[in-house]
Amino acid sequence: MTARTTTLRGRVVTGEEVIEDGTIVLTGDRISWVGPTPRWTGDPAPQSDSIILPGLVDLHCHGGAGASFPDSADADLLTAVRHHRSRGTTTMLASLVSAPPERLIHQTSLLADLYEAGDIAGVHIEGPFLSVARCGAQDPGSLRSGDPGLLAEIIGAGRGAVRSMTLAPEVDGFAAVAEMLRENDIVPSIGHTDADARTTRRGIDTLGSGPITATHLFNGMPTWHHRAPGPVSECLAAAARGSMVLELIGDGVHLADETVRAVFDLVGGGRIALVSDAMAAAGMSDGRYRLGPLDVTVQDSVARLSRESDPDAAPIAGGTATVLDLVRRAVHDAGVPLVEAVRAGSSTPARTIGLGSDIGALQPGMKADVLVVDAFFQPVQVFRGGIALQEEK
Repeated sequence: MTARTTTLRGRVVTGEEVIEDGTIVLTGDRISWVGPTPRWTGDPAPQSDSIILPGLVDLHCHGGAGASFPDSADADLLTAVRHHRSRGTTTMLASLVSAPPERLIHQTSLLADLYEAGDIAGVHIEGPFLSVARCGAQDPGSLRSGDPGLLAEIIGAGRGAVRSMTLAPEVDGFAAVAEMLRENDIVPSIGHTDADARTTRRGIDTLGSGPITATHLFNGMPTWHHRAPGPVSECLAAAARGSMVLELIGDGVHLADETVRAVFDLVGGGRIALVSDAMAAAGMSDGRYRLGPLDVTVQDSVARLSRESDPDAAPIAGGTATVLDLVRRAVHDAGVPLVEAVRAGSSTPARTIGLGSDIGALQPGMKADVLVVDAFFQPVQVFRGGIALQEEK
């Protein structure tokens, strides 16, 4: 049987440049050709103003379209995946939040089914080995010291699906948990921490070589102060040294556009992963939702923990955007170069979880995960493994 071939034409964003009139050819489930249209010897596709990007990769996502990875039953979990996929996120980790052990184990097991089916790239465990002082929208009653026994149960329930875990370097048992993460090829992530700079650096050193991320840098940690720099300075320095990737929720709510631009200027898109941190309300109207054991109120698309008194001061409880929204905002509002923004939404997160040789870039031989958007970064077509989204069964 002859493999299906799809030819696309537009502004092609590679890992190094924007080809203003480029062609990309998908043959079967792989990219077979990428380059300037005049060099393509086959039948050319019609000229187009579309922008062609690699499929986007989200390392931190709690749900969408009304479904929540920490809360929903297995029948609903794919709803969230499909929402983000329709917006160009062709690869994602499903994130859990701190919860009682039995809940974490149960939801990890459900998500392992999606992992084994190829619908998600794995599971991200955000907690429960976090700082109570910086718990944010995490349930403080579910937080605990580092517990290798519990981690072993979660890993077992995941059947190979657990790919990353957020933990605070100051919690008791940090070193033992860190060792177990490395032994199981799970990416450790520094976050929800009240640690000072010295403790953070010690934690990074304890994690040793291998990929490390910072969970939504600036959020869930002390403000960077010039006499008390805290974890922000150490994470920025580690990224500048090439030993850490920084998650940024660049949605204009979690971070100012100027902050996003500054971090790109400091470390570049090769050390940044744009993450949605989306919860169930992504793609939905304002209203009441759940994030783990906690109630969340979404107003004007901003999710905060439900609080009767002074609701605007309640902690932010995840995002309602997608990675494509963050790429658009980085380019249009923060002034980040297109190549750098796309890199932070695709190749950098793919590389961080060990998938960089297969996804995250428009190169011959790579998986045909491709996103076509218009000039306003609205999705036109999404291909996953060479198959258009509307053709998936």
